[in-house]
Amino acid sequence: RHTKFKDLDFAIQEESFIRTKIKEEDFYQPFVDYLENELEEVTKAIALGGNKFKDKWGTPDVIGIKRPKRSDIIQFQPEIVSAEIKLDSNGLITAFGQACSYRLFSHKVYIVIPKNVGDEDGARIESLCLIFGIGLILFNSGPILLRSAKFINPEFEIRVRPLKQDPDMFYVNKYLRLV
Repeated sequence: RHTKFKDLDFAIQEESFIRTKIKEEDFYQPFVDYLENELEEVTKAIALGGNKFKDKWGTPDVIGIKRPKRSDIIQFQPEIVSAEIKLDSNGLITAFGQACSYRLFSHKVYIVIPKNVGDEDGARIESLCLIFGIGLILFNSGPILLRSAKFINPEFEIRVRPLKQDPDMFYVNKYLRLV
């Protein structure tokens, strides 16, 4: 190894960090925490991903619900929030299509993409999000050091807030039965 990296290697070993290939799924739980604690967009969220709904483009990576507290003076109807997370710019148009399909059963939808997406692609997806009322969040996708297989700080940053819209209740009931 080159000697200029010697101090970095020592620091990594010293603090028991490990390097591993990052996967999209590694960001699900940190985003759940971000939705619940930082944005306070939901009262409860879960990492879903995969093909749990058995429908093409039907399963969001993260889904959450915002319910009123008993102490709230004005009660409101529960709101469903969904998110699609992508690790590279090759999946941006797919993420956008998936996010649009999640609007069938969600009041608010987010696309979550890396900060290092190219300027042109980033500008395009941001414009599309503004036009279609989809939220856009950027995050630090790497290189990231892991401790005990958890991300230290993906540094989520909101670029576009989603617009609330009423979903189709047929799809809300269909998909929430599966959760």
